[in-house]
Amino acid sequence: MTRRQFYDWQTVGGGGDVVRLIQALEERAIPWCVIGGLAVNHWAKEPMVTADVDVVIAAEAIEQAVAALEQAGFRAKRFEWSINLQGQSDVSVQISTERAYEHFPAHSVPADVHGILMRVASLEDTLQGKIAAWRDPRRRASKRQKDLLDVIRLVEAHPKLTERLPADLAQRVREV
Repeated sequence: MTRRQFYDWQTVGGGGDVVRLIQALEERAIPWCVIGGLAVNHWAKEPMVTADVDVVIAAEAIEQAVAALEQAGFRAKRFEWSINLQGQSDVSVQISTERAYEHFPAHSVPADVHGILMRVASLEDTLQGKIAAWRDPRRRASKRQKDLLDVIRLVEAHPKLTERLPADLAQRVREV
């Protein structure tokens, strides 16, 4: 079984939705990249399956991107900090509209994640995004624990990142 087949099996065909998302954005030259768990999967030693596709789109292109994704068959629902999209699979696409991530597409790199070529936030941006998510008191405790795990996975794969951790988080990582 290929990585893509495994991802499709876990997400009930999510690879197709991810490819449709990528094509819609790339065809229109919209600056974008994945963040969150998919970005961590690229940078960590061992990937973990996630049904979430967290995306950042250049602020000036968000409306164009949402229109393109709706034309590609996604249904959009707007929230205060995100625009969530649902396609035909169990994959949930979340476009972050938080300003803290707006520069991420400019630093993104091409990467093969789960057998799909996509744009991924840089290693440093991925770490900063996970630190911000871990610190966010609005997130559920279980999500914050996963964010801590993702930081640990990044540091294990790239020990030099330890020096970029805030003191309180570095302590938590050492305790594990």
